[in-house]
Amino acid sequence: MQFEPSLGAHAFKPDLDDRAPLAERLRPKSLGDVVGQQHLLSSGMALRVAFESGTPHSCIFWGPPGVGKTTLARLMANAFDAHFFMISAVLGGVKEIRETVQAAQALKQQNPHKRSLIFVDEVHRFNKSQQDAFLPHVESGLLTFIGATTENPSFEVNSALLSRAQVYVLESLKFDELRILWGRAKSVVDLPELTPEAMDRLVHYADGDARRFLNTVEMIQVVAAKDLQNSSSTPPNVCDLAWLERVLGEQLRRHDKGGELFYDTISALHKSVRGSDPDAALYWLMRMLSAGVEPLYVARRLIRMASEDIGLADPRALTLALEATQTLERLGTPEGELTLAQCVIYLALAPKSNAVYKAFKAAKAWVEQDLTREVPLHLRNAPTQLMKQFGYGREYRYAHNEPDAFVAGEHYFPTDMKAMVFYEPVERGLEIKIGEKLKSLRALNEQAHKQKSS
Repeated sequence: MQFEPSLGAHAFKPDLDDRAPLAERLRPKSLGDVVGQQHLLSSGMALRVAFESGTPHSCIFWGPPGVGKTTLARLMANAFDAHFFMISAVLGGVKEIRETVQAAQALKQQNPHKRSLIFVDEVHRFNKSQQDAFLPHVESGLLTFIGATTENPSFEVNSALLSRAQVYVLESLKFDELRILWGRAKSVVDLPELTPEAMDRLVHYADGDARRFLNTVEMIQVVAAKDLQNSSSTPPNVCDLAWLERVLGEQLRRHDKGGELFYDTISALHKSVRGSDPDAALYWLMRMLSAGVEPLYVARRLIRMASEDIGLADPRALTLALEATQTLERLGTPEGELTLAQCVIYLALAPKSNAVYKAFKAAKAWVEQDLTREVPLHLRNAPTQLMKQFGYGREYRYAHNEPDAFVAGEHYFPTDMKAMVFYEPVERGLEIKIGEKLKSLRALNEQAHKQKSS
């Protein structure tokens, strides 16, 4: 096998069969074609050295979907001129394993010097006995085993098989790497230009998954062609964010399952509680119950109000709402409805805070627009020797061993992400004390950061 320069350093030659899916047409045919995984494939890196050694070895590719596990297995078979067998653990079983072993034995008799490589996709889906079926043939040298898994092999792969295989950790593709795939796709199919905002949205949508990215690109090509065919005028050459979100199918309208009056009434109850008016809240509660609204539905909405509008200003509000629901379930109606009235009055008079609600929305919005970042090694558990070898939990500081059980200056966010502030308590109820506590903790963090940088 010819070893070419890494990432984008040579001209990529796609498969010209336009009947094949785009992801298959762009599948790398050499190591130089591979986009991503340069921590393993760059010169001198572990997997690159394995390819260049001339001798195949059993290994496990561990990583998220669409990062090249199957591609690397095929490239390894080509590199060592080996017979390539592939089994999907989702569809196969011991029967398929036995048939593969028999085929490999027959091929070995024909050519004793040519190796057989078996690739097991989703290997974590095989049970212990199915995984054990590979062991004698890996031991004898009949098969070189390559497994692919999205799950932690420490828990999902038998220790006997794991001890005979080198584990390679694959990573999600980065922004620039997905943009390289966009360029390659444009050399194969007609694609519109995307605005920078639309391109950013596309790579966020793919979330590091090359297969998902290319499948979406293929959809973009189809929709753009239809738009061109159905348009009475020439469509714009550059497609914006709104156009892309239409392709992604995210502009869906909610279906209103109830009448307008029903939702207006529950809205009035909610706003009366939020506005600290117990009498108005009782009025709207009685309106709903008299109209035949399911009392348990009202109870669920009261639980929501306790978190959304009161939160940590009075944590007892949530407890009371839950207890009111349990009482209603035990007593039924109409006896249990009295507990709803008690809960409504308490919620209306409790100190109000939407700090938890705002923090929840802010964190949710951030996560949805951000990529799936890696969990820092020091925050990961390391129950197995393999995980310890990868540095899991190595630099973690146990809070209970620190003064006041607080690790000043510790970073609990992903390594490549700055510390965010989502929760800001209000000056009401218990959140007054919570705010004072937070202020002191943040001051300790700032002091620790200054000492570290000085």
